Amino acid sequence: MENYPQSFSINMQPYGRNGGASTPTPPATSFGQATSFGQATSFGQATSFGQTEPTPVSTPPPKDFVLWSFFNAMYCNPFCLGFLALVFSIKARDRTVANDPMAANSYGRTARSLNIAALCLGIVGTIILVVILAVIYRPVHHP
Repeated sequence: MENYPQSFSINMQPYGRNGGASTPTPPATSFGQATSFGQATSFGQATSFGQTEPTPVSTPPPKDFVLWSFFNAMYCNPFCLGFLALVFSIKARDRTVANDPMAANSYGRTARSLNIAALCLGIVGTIILVVILAVIYRPVHHP
């Protein structure tokens, strides 16, 4: 059985016009092909080295919406929905720290839904309040 990861290298030599190998060239640098004058060009041959080791796929942490929840709790809190969203946001952050992404994702979705409801109700409530105040305190014109 082979041991993993294995190292491998690929030597990418350009071929001449007749299909055979061309004359040897200086080694490649990390900035391109080295020339005989010590300068690097951006075109030319390159030797590539790599390893076939699996790289872990990093998934972004679940969103917890703490700032949005804090804003809703302070400025837009109809029926205490902003405060409830803040509670669920903090629970989502705690589950993220405890390395439980499923629970963190669930709490984050609940916090997002509560934030949307709090923001919509707050905006609608503010608009209704402005309209009512405009109707009550409008100037009355008597002829």
